[in-house]
Amino acid sequence: MLVVMKSHATPEQIQAVCDHIEQLGFRAHPLPGAQRTAIGITGNQGEVDRGNIEELSGVAEVIRVSKPYKLASRDVKEEDTIIRFPALGSHPGATIGGRDLAIVAGPCSIESRDQAFAIAEYVAQAGAQFFRGGAYKPRTSPYAFQGLGLEALRIMADIRSRFGLRIVTEAIDNESLELVAEYADVIQIGARNMQNFSLLKHAGKLRKPVLLKRGLSATLEEFLMSAEYIMSEGNYEVILCERGVRTFADHARNTLDLSIIPAIQRVSHLPILVDPSHGTGKRDSVLPMARAAVATGCDGILVEVHHQPEKALSDGPQSIYPAQFVRMMDEIQQIAPIVARSLPRGIRIETAAG
Repeated sequence: MLVVMKSHATPEQIQAVCDHIEQLGFRAHPLPGAQRTAIGITGNQGEVDRGNIEELSGVAEVIRVSKPYKLASRDVKEEDTIIRFPALGSHPGATIGGRDLAIVAGPCSIESRDQAFAIAEYVAQAGAQFFRGGAYKPRTSPYAFQGLGLEALRIMADIRSRFGLRIVTEAIDNESLELVAEYADVIQIGARNMQNFSLLKHAGKLRKPVLLKRGLSATLEEFLMSAEYIMSEGNYEVILCERGVRTFADHARNTLDLSIIPAIQRVSHLPILVDPSHGTGKRDSVLPMARAAVATGCDGILVEVHHQPEKALSDGPQSIYPAQFVRMMDEIQQIAPIVARSLPRGIRIETAAG
């Protein structure tokens, strides 16, 4: 169910409706919009009696939401969700969602302080607003590099202080989630954990943006239902990410499904990024698919960059070189206006590389 408040409803009236819903044994989720506030109701197993709620002060109407993903649906919130990050010193604020494209770049794994800082310097100079790097790595083989853990989180915190890049990194379980939430600006939930409902609920209890990657074989509804798990706990700052799905094709690591972008945007207000690195698994495919993703209308790109990919401890073949990243940014900047977008490239810094 959805309670639509009148455009002139006061904060006190909105709170009174939320309190009433809670007293009925349900959960209230106020979602402010540009013209109105809508209050989603969850926890009900059937129809909610509309009568008493419709009579409350400030209520315009009570309507039924037919989709199973209520809070992620445009039925609840018509306007696109924009997640805002404040300025960091002299570095400007950033957004995910809205007109500006968000660029998240960095290595698959934090391997050392020198490696991480070198790459951060390159991507910051090229205009990225966010730095991605793995501290905890869920790997197919138990013998593969598993990440530096807390040490990597501390390195990325220093990168944020030095370059003004917001940090995006993955939590793989409830234990790592608490540490990631302490150090990062955005918590990433990886494809393998998209339906780890315990982890999703814990992330929902934290008031920190969550980047949710699509599972290897997840349908659109399954993807949005995972987002719903996070939002149902009160965290409405969810960012979706298409990173490729498994198909019969063997010419790429995964099949990057760009068709899900307009499909998601039709039914959901949540922003969606595209990861062409995992989506293809091949360095020479990353730039073409990044261009295509922006042309399709995504809200940003998440890409792996490494200055020495041949020596990378994970995902070297899909990591682009810094020069390729600069080229990608230049190309995206040209495409963005065609789809009514812009690419803010922040404050350029001088690097050792020039």
